[in-house]
Formats: sequence, C-alpha cells, structure tokens
Amino acid sequence: MSINMNSKKIKAQFAKETNPKVGLIVLSTDNMIEKDFSKVLSDKPVDLYVNRIKNYNPVTAENLKKMTENITSVADNILPGEKVDCVVFGCTSGTIVSGFDNIKKKINLAKPNALVTAPSTAALNALKKKNIKRISVVTPYIKSLNDDVVNFFKENNFEIVSNTYFDIESDVDIGKVDQNKLFEILSEINHNQAQALFVSCTSLPVLNIIEKLEKKLNMIVLSSNQALIWETLEKINENKSVTGFGSLFN
Repeated sequence: MSINMNSKKIKAQFAKETNPKVGLIVLSTDNMIEKDFSKVLSDKPVDLYVNRIKNYNPVTAENLKKMTENITSVADNILPGEKVDCVVFGCTSGTIVSGFDNIKKKINLAKPNALVTAPSTAALNALKKKNIKRISVVTPYIKSLNDDVVNFFKENNFEIVSNTYFDIESDVDIGKVDQNKLFEILSEINHNQAQALFVSCTSLPVLNIIEKLEKKLNMIVLSSNQALIWETLEKINENKSVTGFGSLFN
C-alpha cells in the first residue's frame, strides 16, 4: 500500500556563534589526560576533539622523538579541513626532548592558523605567572628522561631544590600509579626550600589531588595536565571561574 505525501523543504537556521574548538593529541597509551580535560571543561563553552598518536615503549628520548614523526597527520585528522582554534600536544617529556618549536611547526603544517600548547611550555608559563623560581620536581620516568626534564627547567632559569623519580619504563604502567599512594609519596618528600612542586607526565593521576596537596604542603602544586588545561583555556579566552584544581586557576 503506497502513501501519498508531499515533502517540504524548509530553511535551516544556523547559530551565529560557535564554541572555541580545541584539538587534543593524546598518546595511544595515556589513560588520564582525556579524563582530566573533560573534568575541567565539562561546564565550559568549549568543544574538545581528541585524536591519538602512536607512541612506543619503553619511554625513552629516542622513542619519544620517533613518535613526533606522526604529529602532522594526527593533527590533520582532527576535524579534517576544518579550523581548530588551539591544538594541544599531550606529552611533557616528548615536547622537552623534541623541542616545542619543532612540534608546533609540525602541527601548524596541518592546522596553520591554530594556536599550539604543550605541557612543558605551559608549566614554564604557569611558574612565571606565579613568580616562582625554586621548584621541586617529581617525574615517573627513567633516570635519563628524568634528567632531561630537570635540565629543561634549569636551562629556563629555574632552581631545582629537590628531584624525585619513579624509574618507570612503560607509559601504561605510569597510568596505573595509585592516586592515594601518590598523594602519600608526594606529601612525604622534603620540599622545604621550594616555592612550588611540579609533577611531570600527562599519564599520572595528579589533578584530583592537587588541592589536597596544596593544603598539606602549604605550597603551590602544578602538574602537566593542570598547567596544560590552564594554558589552553588562556589561549581561547575561557579561563574563568575554574575551581577545585589548584591555586594556578586563582
């Protein structure tokens, strides 16, 4: 049985304004950074688009440099052909060993008009914003990569008064670190001479314990993801009324 019907064309009404678009490049083994971004951005007028980049274990400088060969294609596949306001490269140690300018150049080949941020440079800008010169650094990395992080801050004129590392080879294992035990460990380290604690790595579960750590240690606490989210929001002019994730947002 056929039904006679008339199809009617109507004119769509398009929104005059759209939310800022953020593209997040995540390591294929990182289980934490998306959760952290979603947690802070949940009530923000921001559209987040994620693509993953293949990384290689163990986490060494050589493997991190190898990973960056794919950055342009990964960035290009975030809303292909569309404008993205800010592209975020989610790897602290990878940015340090490969250089931010190199990573930015590779991203801008795919997204020429996009602002670019990464954890290591975001951390530098956060420390400068808080007028901090002496820091305690904690990393989950092997010794050689830990030393690269320490030297990065030294080369940018920060004094490292304390350094602790976990010597974990696999990014997957970094993501398995127990959050409560991490709070205990970070609380027990001697940070007496430091103005702030910086905890490196986007895979570590640090964001949720930052406020508690700041109260316990009576000092500023920064993490890779926290600094990265803060700078992302700064770049797209949406860094307003963020609470619960540390004094950096104050």
